[in-house]
Amino acid sequence: MVDELSLSEGERRPLPRHKTLALLVGRITTIKLAYWAALTVIELALPRVLDRGFTERFPFSVALAAVKTLHAIVWARWQARVIDRRAGGIERGVATIATTFAAASVVASPGSLPLLLVERARSLEGCAAGMSCHLEAITVWVALFAVGFVLIPAVFAFSLRSSH
Repeated sequence: MVDELSLSEGERRPLPRHKTLALLVGRITTIKLAYWAALTVIELALPRVLDRGFTERFPFSVALAAVKTLHAIVWARWQARVIDRRAGGIERGVATIATTFAAASVVASPGSLPLLLVERARSLEGCAAGMSCHLEAITVWVALFAVGFVLIPAVFAFSLRSSH
């Protein structure tokens, strides 16, 4: 069986096929969903861990988001280069880069909505009824959405192996 053949060093791996492109979409989608889920959990847990107001907690929130962003970038770079023995390697090309952005954005972007809801609640913390007084919470969400929507897929796409 073809699936049981081992590849020795230096042998050319198979070019992307449907299985490989599905693997690509699955990997980038998993990274983005895990990124936004982890940030949402952090934002929900932070007020319980740190018994402080929004203003005193906000620097911790930003620092933890930065650490999580770095983790997601490293994970995306690593996953782009991992060879799957059954599906083969994914070579960088216009089609794979476009697939990385298009499919992962459509599938994973709704995963950022729970974080938006949490940040919206944070923007109202300690404010007059119905008024936002911590717009930095919404600004952080916009920045984290941009990281997940653009930066993580870009790192993944440009970390794919070149055909040379």
